[in-house]
Amino acid sequence: MIVVNTDFVPGRKISKVLGLVMGSTVRARHVGKDLGARLKGVVGGEIKAYKEMLDDARKEAINRMISDAEKLKADAIVNVRFMTAQTMGSAAEVMVYGTAVELQ
Repeated sequence: MIVVNTDFVPGRKISKVLGLVMGSTVRARHVGKDLGARLKGVVGGEIKAYKEMLDDARKEAINRMISDAEKLKADAIVNVRFMTAQTMGSAAEVMVYGTAVELQ
C-alpha cells in the first residue's frame, strides 16, 4: 500500500477516488511513567516513555487506516493527515486519515 501526504503519487495517475479512510487508537499513560515524566519536566529533556507511546500509537493508527483502505481495494492513500486529542486526563487519541484511491 502506498501512503503519502501529498494529493498525488509521483509517476502514477489516480483513476478513481474510493473515499475517506481512517484509523485511530486511544492510549493511556502508565502511572509509573507519569512520575518519571514529571521529574523530566523539572530538569528538561525528552520524555522517552511518552515518545515511545505516541510512536506506537501512530503506527497502530496507520495500520488500521491501511486495513480500512484494503477493504475498499485501494492501491494507495493520499493526503494523509494526523490528529491528536486528549480524551480524558490520562488518555490521548491518535487518528490518521486520508483518501483511498485506485491508481493506473
